[in-house]
Amino acid sequence: MSPLSPQLSDMLLPLWLSLKLAAITTLCLLLFATPLAYWLAKPSSSNLIARVKIMLMGIIAMPLVLPPTVLGFYLLLLLSPNFALGKWLMAHDIGALAFTFKGLVVGSIIYSLPFYMQPVYAQFLRIPKSVSDMALLLEPSRLRRFTAVSLPQAKTGIILGSLISFAHTIGEFGVVLMIGGSIAGETKVISIAIYEQVEALNYDMAHTMSLLLVLLGIILVGLIASINRQVNEGSLTTTSHSPPKPKR
Repeated sequence: MSPLSPQLSDMLLPLWLSLKLAAITTLCLLLFATPLAYWLAKPSSSNLIARVKIMLMGIIAMPLVLPPTVLGFYLLLLLSPNFALGKWLMAHDIGALAFTFKGLVVGSIIYSLPFYMQPVYAQFLRIPKSVSDMALLLEPSRLRRFTAVSLPQAKTGIILGSLISFAHTIGEFGVVLMIGGSIAGETKVISIAIYEQVEALNYDMAHTMSLLLVLLGIILVGLIASINRQVNEGSLTTTSHSPPKPKR
């Protein structure tokens, strides 16, 4: 075996875990946070629901103001077997999520949620009221209105939110360190691997890993800037405002 193989493994395995974590987190946000953003952006039928939405948006935005270590610490307590949720998971043979890849996914979803929600929520708000009103008249199914009208109208925000949350997840450090620690092949993502290389004074390896993240970041920022430019130029705006055809 080549003497470089262990070094390559130490570099590529954390990178693969980071990409895997970012992809799974983004997919989960697409599936669950998109309908949530749609519901939050819809006009409220009562003052109570409006207040609930405001409180929920405040809770979602907490990762924007809390230090990652604080969020990671409380998530670690919540997921550990000594607390209610952890006990429930153990009682139902799901297992403790702390210091596992699944725990990283849970923490990453919570930490990246506001970064996905903001552009998606804003795009749903931009849907013209006339389009929503016409869809309500012509399409009785809520699911159909969501999939056929609202999702195409919000595709720009969904793409931007996906790219931003993907990039943000790859760069996570404090949350993943608190929840997952540094278990090779399980929870040691590339940000933690870089930190350990610096602690070991192995600056060459830390530089190589950091350069990979810089190049990946440049690609993602370029994609985000390209989409924003197309939106501003009107080439990737929302789709046609024509409502769905009525069912016969």
